[in-house]
Amino acid sequence: MPPAADDPAPALALRGVGVTRSGKGLLADVDWTVGSGERWVLLGPNGSGKTTLVRVAGLWLRPTTGSVAVAGEVSGRTDIRTLRGRIGLTSSALADSLRSDVDALDVVMTGRRAALEAWWHRWTDADRDAARAEMARVGAEHLAGRHFGTLSSGERQRVLLARALAGDPVLLLLDEPAAGLDLGAREDLVDRLGALAGDPTTAPMVLVTHHAEEIPPGITHALLLREGRVVAAGPADEVLADGPMSAAFGLDLEVTRTDGRTTARRRSRA
Repeated sequence: MPPAADDPAPALALRGVGVTRSGKGLLADVDWTVGSGERWVLLGPNGSGKTTLVRVAGLWLRPTTGSVAVAGEVSGRTDIRTLRGRIGLTSSALADSLRSDVDALDVVMTGRRAALEAWWHRWTDADRDAARAEMARVGAEHLAGRHFGTLSSGERQRVLLARALAGDPVLLLLDEPAAGLDLGAREDLVDRLGALAGDPTTAPMVLVTHHAEEIPPGITHALLLREGRVVAAGPADEVLADGPMSAAFGLDLEVTRTDGRTTARRRSRA
C-alpha cells in the first residue's frame, strides 16, 4: 500500500535491485526500505555484497536492475549530483580521496556541499560555525587546525562523521567506520554512534560492518546479506538472533544482546 499523502517518503527505498559486473552477480533481488527515525545495521561476511549495496544506496553505482529512491526522488529521474549531496557518507574510499594537508575543519565544511576541496566554493562564517558545531557534536572540535593526514585513525573517523552530518543529510551511510581502529578507538566511536542513534534529530542511519561488536546501542533494524542476497531484514531484536545470523555467516552462532550491545560467537561443540 502506498504511503498516505501526508506521510514523508522513506529516506531510502530499493526495489528489485540487482548488480551484475563482468558476468558476475554481486546483488540480486534486493528490496529494502529505510524509514524515518530508523537506525539500521548492514551485516554480512566478506564478499557478501555490503560495499556494493552501499554504493548503490549512496548513488555512486547504478544498479543493473531495479530502482533506487532517496527521500522520494528516484535515481535516473532527477539531478544525481544534487540527490547525492543529500546523503551523508563515510567510507575508506572517501578518506583516500582527501588530501592529507587539508585542514580538518575544511574537511567537515566541504560536507555541506558534498565537495572534496574547500576552494571549489565560497564559504561564509555561518558555514564555518556550522562545521565547528558538528565537530563538537562528535568530540572533534579540538582537531580544527590540524591537517587531516596527521590525525590518528580514530580522529579521522570522528572528522569524517562530522563531515557526514554537516550537510543536513536526509540519510546517513556509514561504511565500516570502525575498520582498522584499536579497541579504545573502536569503543569511543561506538559510544558516539550510539549517541547519534539515540538523538531524534539525527537522520535515518545505516551502519555497515561485519563485526557484531561494532553495533552501537540504539540500532533499531538490521539487514543481513550473504552472496548478494538478503538473508533477513527487519527489527534488530528479530534479525540479530541465532538463526538469521548463523544463516548469514554460515556458522552455528550464539548471539546475545546486552545493554544494547551485540555479541556473536560460534556455539561450543562440546
